[in-house]
Amino acid sequence: MVDTVEIAGRPIGADEPCLVVAEIGINHNGDIGLGRKLIAAAAAAGCDAVKFQKRTVDVVYTPDELDRPRESPFGTTNGELKRGLEFDVDGFRAIDEYCRLLDTVWFASCWDEESVDFIEQFDPPCYKIASASLTDDDLLRHHRKYGRPIVLSTGMSDVREIDHAVDVLGTDNLILLHATSTYPSELEELNLRAIVTLRERYGVPVGYSGHDVGLATTLAARTLGACMVERHITLDRAMWGSDQAASVEPAGFQRMVKDIRAIEAALGDGIKVVYESEIPVREKLRRVDVHRRSAET
Repeated sequence: MVDTVEIAGRPIGADEPCLVVAEIGINHNGDIGLGRKLIAAAAAAGCDAVKFQKRTVDVVYTPDELDRPRESPFGTTNGELKRGLEFDVDGFRAIDEYCRLLDTVWFASCWDEESVDFIEQFDPPCYKIASASLTDDDLLRHHRKYGRPIVLSTGMSDVREIDHAVDVLGTDNLILLHATSTYPSELEELNLRAIVTLRERYGVPVGYSGHDVGLATTLAARTLGACMVERHITLDRAMWGSDQAASVEPAGFQRMVKDIRAIEAALGDGIKVVYESEIPVREKLRRVDVHRRSAET
C-alpha cells in the first residue's frame, strides 16, 4: 500500500493533514480580476491550494457542439461561451504571479494533451485529471510523460473503468478522488463509504471531490480518511455560471477548513489511554472501592 504522495513538498495521505483545495475551475467567468479575488478568498480561508481548468476548445469539443445555440455573456453559441471562459498564456502568468505573491499552491485539470503541455511551462506541483477524462487512455499516458503526481477523479465511472485507468497510470504518485458527477449532487448518491473501498482496492491515498450543497458531507469524508478534499469556490452562489450553485462561498470555506483541522486534532492515533486531564475527574467521580479494585488489577 502507498502511504503518501508528496505534493508541493508535503506528504498527502490518510494519516497526514488533509490537503484542502479550492476548485476555482471556470467560476472566474473569464475575468482575471475575479480569478484573483477567488484566489485571495481561498488563501484567506486557509485553503492549501487552488485549482483551475484548461481546455483547447477546438480539440475537446466537436464543431457541432461549438455551434450549438447557447446564450451567455460571451455570445449566442456554445463555442463563444467556451472560448470566453479560457485564459491564455498571459492570464495564467497572472494567476501564477498572484499565487506566488500569496504563497498559494495552484494546479489545473487539463482536458487534452495540448493543455497539459501548456500548463507544464508553469512547473505545476501535480496534475488533476477530471472524471470526464478517466477513460481517455492517451490523455492519461500523456500526463505521465512529465512524471508529476496525478490526482484522478472517479465520478461517473464504474469499478471496471477505474481498474483500467489505474492500470494505465500505475499506482506510483497517484491519488484517487471519490466523486459523484452531478451539480449539485443528491445526498443519497454521495456514497462516501466508497472512499474506504477505493483505498482498500487500489492501495493509494484517496480523497473527496464534492459537488453537493453544504459542508457536513465533506467533513464526514475527512473523518473517513480522505487525504484531500476539493470543493468549488465562489464569491456568491447566485453569480452567473454553471458551477456556482454547487460551490462554497468564502465564509463557508473558512468554516470548513477550521472544522477539518478540528477533526484532525480530535481523531488521534486510535490507542486508548487515560489522559492526565482525566485523572482528577476519575478521582472525584468514581466510587472509592471500585477505583481501588481497578488500580489493584
